[in-house]
Amino acid sequence: MFKNFEAFMNKHLTPLARKMDEQPHLSAIKKSMVAMTAILIIGSLCLLPEAIANMIGVGTPIGKFITSNLDNFYLPFYLTIGMMGLYVCLSITYFLGEHYKLYVPGAMVLGAVGYLLLTFSFTKDGGMDIKYLGTKGLFMAMFSGIIAVELYRWCKKKKFTIRMPESVPDFVSRSFELIPTTIIIVGFFITIRFASLAIFKVLPTEVLTIFLQPLVGSLDNPFVFVFITFLGCTLFFFGIHPSVLSPITAPIASQFLAENIEAAAKGVALPHFYTGGMTSAFANFTGTGVTFGLVFWFLMSKNKAYKSVGKISIIPALFGINEPVIFGAPIVLNPTFFLPYVIGGTILGTFPAFLMWSGVLARPIFNPPYVGVFLEGFLVNGHWMSIVVNAFQMLGSVLIWYPFFKIFEKQDALKAKKEKSSISKEDEELIDDLDF
Repeated sequence: MFKNFEAFMNKHLTPLARKMDEQPHLSAIKKSMVAMTAILIIGSLCLLPEAIANMIGVGTPIGKFITSNLDNFYLPFYLTIGMMGLYVCLSITYFLGEHYKLYVPGAMVLGAVGYLLLTFSFTKDGGMDIKYLGTKGLFMAMFSGIIAVELYRWCKKKKFTIRMPESVPDFVSRSFELIPTTIIIVGFFITIRFASLAIFKVLPTEVLTIFLQPLVGSLDNPFVFVFITFLGCTLFFFGIHPSVLSPITAPIASQFLAENIEAAAKGVALPHFYTGGMTSAFANFTGTGVTFGLVFWFLMSKNKAYKSVGKISIIPALFGINEPVIFGAPIVLNPTFFLPYVIGGTILGTFPAFLMWSGVLARPIFNPPYVGVFLEGFLVNGHWMSIVVNAFQMLGSVLIWYPFFKIFEKQDALKAKKEKSSISKEDEELIDDLDF
């Protein structure tokens, strides 16, 4: 059976994966995601101290030290994952500009300017709002990086440049050559910003939530919840963080939790299954798409690079953080992993909602802090069945990911024979350095 499945995957998905690797824009995105491995690991680890304080007690000496210094612990997170969109944009323009043999520093600057024009805003007190410079702005980062380079390439082809005398140093002449290109690119991106604000009254990064708002209002229906979970996994597969939905889902989840708590105080049946705690502990168990299985098989792999990714991903995964494996494997834009991540992750992440809806599993009354798998699920509703459900999710993830991991491993081995290595020497050295 596995051989038939492998033959099917090789026939239909392997050619697609090869074409995606050869396509310049998708290749640049994939390389950029791999380049983010280091900052993702550091940023994810900086979220763990608060979880440790919650586990050992905030009143203990260590707990007090952590809670009193949370700003310092979180600073690397804000400067790594919190700025990831900007870094991805810069990386995409680097790889794509290099592919087209453009002036790479200029391409990177133009991409960053375009990205900031689409995402930058000010807070009420006049400060810089960075919420869309992180994972929430990944789609805009990809869009900005690709469009900026393509416009730069078009301008160069059409010779929209300022020609300097040959006596002028090369780095100076290249800077002057970019002036007309910069005017065109800045004009293009600022027009998109003005159009979005004029038509939708929001920045381009927030437009998606407007169209989904009517649907999300019925989240307490398990079938709608399946669709929203499927949508979140699909968005993340293409590099768009599912948190773009949170401006709509978060208020609804808070309202439902408050109504559940009120019902519990009155001793009547809890009306809702959808809350923030339920989503975190079950739908996003070990991270969006329930990716524990892939981390497990990476740990078990004989491939040194895979094993290293597994080692650096396992601890964050146990606290519901899976960015290291999402971008380190990568899962993003990897056709081999689409089915286990999007379809498998949706099934494993939503069946607890049906159990709550039918009364088999107790409904949520609490949004616990990040305290690790199993304990978080138990704290959501205080029901021992939560631990059983999480264990089933973990086992199911291991089983679902196995055949796809083996296919990915074989594909990579075949590719390595042709190209010596599917991972560049620099990336292998980076992963080796991060092996703890």
